[in-house]
Amino acid sequence: MVSVRRTFTVSKPIETVVDYLSDFANASSWDPGTKTCTPLQKGPVAVGSTWRNVSVFRGKEQELTYKLVTREPGHLVFEGTNKTVTSTDDMTFTSVAGGTSVNYLANIEFHGLIKLFGWVAKGEFEKLGDKVEEQMPRVLNAL
Repeated sequence: MVSVRRTFTVSKPIETVVDYLSDFANASSWDPGTKTCTPLQKGPVAVGSTWRNVSVFRGKEQELTYKLVTREPGHLVFEGTNKTVTSTDDMTFTSVAGGTSVNYLANIEFHGLIKLFGWVAKGEFEKLGDKVEEQMPRVLNAL
């Protein structure tokens, strides 16, 4: 498994941040690896909501189905799956003076034979984490 963690502070209140990030369709704005992310159902976002996410990694498109598994005032968890990987985005939020502290943890678990070589991608996931740490605060601060 590969894990990438980033922590940063934004100038928006926790409710605004959690509300925006709870709709995973917005990943196309804050995640530089996401090409498209579309809801698979109509209606309000709730635990159980799903999205079709197309990401580009190492120049190849990857499609995952993401599901919102936890939605609490200070905590969101999304799980994305396909036949080769399970990706979990675990975000916790804390109100701080002047805004919100965001703790973003991505866990990537590989399946099948690729599991033996998943560690090779650690450096690339760290670079992607750096880009998320740059882009997500910019998007959140512009809300």
